[in-house]
Amino acid sequence: MKIAIMGAGAFGTALGEILAGKGYDIDYYDSKLERESLKSVLSNVKYIVLAVPSKAAPYLLPYLPKDKPLVVATKGFLDDHNFIDFKDYMVLSGPGFASDIKARKETHLTATDPRIVELFSTDYLDFDMTTDAKGVLMCGALKNIYALYAGYLDLKPGSSEHEQYLTEVAEEMKALLSANGAKPSTVDHACGKGDLRLTCDYPSRNYEFGQILKDNPGAEPEKTVEGLTALAKVKRGEITVPDAAVILKEMIKSSEAWG
Repeated sequence: MKIAIMGAGAFGTALGEILAGKGYDIDYYDSKLERESLKSVLSNVKYIVLAVPSKAAPYLLPYLPKDKPLVVATKGFLDDHNFIDFKDYMVLSGPGFASDIKARKETHLTATDPRIVELFSTDYLDFDMTTDAKGVLMCGALKNIYALYAGYLDLKPGSSEHEQYLTEVAEEMKALLSANGAKPSTVDHACGKGDLRLTCDYPSRNYEFGQILKDNPGAEPEKTVEGLTALAKVKRGEITVPDAAVILKEMIKSSEAWG
């Protein structure tokens, strides 16, 4: 069975190594590498795994077949409108750095379909389940925003201030999911609280770049910082921000001084 992975970066190849190890035929597409045409990679494919940066995904999605099962492993979508034309899409998300998965460290993620569990489960990778695809997508974007702000506030992992921040953010994320038609309880899954804790710490790129912004508001990231992309979407009004989202509103206000 052939599986096409859109994106040959760290996370895409980490997932690909799992699938290859289970005997699946894996092919990668990465426009930067120009190894093969998209048509060739998608030929005779059974599943497609989306693992490109969120800002690149909208340019790729129109060219993917809408009748093939799509596993969304990209984080950074604040809603599900990018996938409404796909007949069958599912979401894989949660607290898993690519380096940890490649090193076979025990990792617990969230899946919205049992087929993800069948494809990717190993003795070191397991899943909790929810059918709330929109909520899982939102958690994957929001946690990057909050990690950026945790770094900007210079909250030290393990401190009481850091723990209080995580608690308050989790409640705020529930309010945001509820206001936008997703299930607040999804925040209690690995994709929510688990990924939030992982990302608000080292070596998260979002957390570390937030610390850079604290001392250098005009700094430009050398690599993709998903929290900045997601924050820009929030500021454009792509989701409803309820009155209860106090931390997010403070972050938007602070971000006006960045760059």
